[in-house]
Amino acid sequence: MVKSGTIILNTAARFLMPLQLMFSVFLLLRGHDEPGGGFIAGLVAAGAFTLYLFAFGVSATKQVLRMVDPKDLIGIGLLLGMISVLPAWFMGQPFLTAQWWTIPIIDFKASTPLIFDIGVYFAVLGSVTGMVMTLMEVDKDEP
Repeated sequence: MVKSGTIILNTAARFLMPLQLMFSVFLLLRGHDEPGGGFIAGLVAAGAFTLYLFAFGVSATKQVLRMVDPKDLIGIGLLLGMISVLPAWFMGQPFLTAQWWTIPIIDFKASTPLIFDIGVYFAVLGSVTGMVMTLMEVDKDEP
């Protein structure tokens, strides 16, 4: 059984989790033009939640995730992945053709590859976090 609660791990988890989550968003937004993307960003975010899980336990991590179950994150990710392929079809272009839109107020280029990367991010985050939480809960039940 994994025991949580060392002062060094608790302090490190409190400071590193927000930094890891910000870095994962950076990797996500940078990924469709340069190295990075939804998969590695999702792994970094899952690492942040796993560190918090080891420090404070399953119930505290579920409180941090609030009402979002890791299974719901997987579903949202798959839904976004499917939605990202539809705009080209509605524009009369070949299936899976990338579409780009400029948001004029903030001068940001949104795209279907970015929507797909966000879907991969949520799917990876939900998968890894769900697996680690399940392993921690099973470990707690053993004598």
